[in-house]
Amino acid sequence: MALNKIHVKKDDTVMVISGKDAGKIGEVIEVIPKAGKILVRGISEVTKHQKPNKQNMQGGIVKKEAAIFSSKVMLYCKKCKSVTRISHKILDDGSKVRVCKKCGETF
Repeated sequence: MALNKIHVKKDDTVMVISGKDAGKIGEVIEVIPKAGKILVRGISEVTKHQKPNKQNMQGGIVKKEAAIFSSKVMLYCKKCKSVTRISHKILDDGSKVRVCKKCGETF
């Protein structure tokens, strides 16, 4: 079974473009290629009722990020302060880097 290719990577800054969190900016915590989803810090927070366990002796209600589809986010360029698509550029040493289509900044 082939894994889905996702256009964002861990630690990228992204902006949500659709859904209840549209317009919010956050950092990618985790990428789940098999499901085509990502976890973004501060986005799509849900409340979860946690039973007491060894790590959390008290238990209670915990807020945590829920996975969202990667198609609902776009890369956010900090230099031009807007969402952007990326292009790939091959450097002189043969390595391939991701580049902002609007301002040319590398990711």
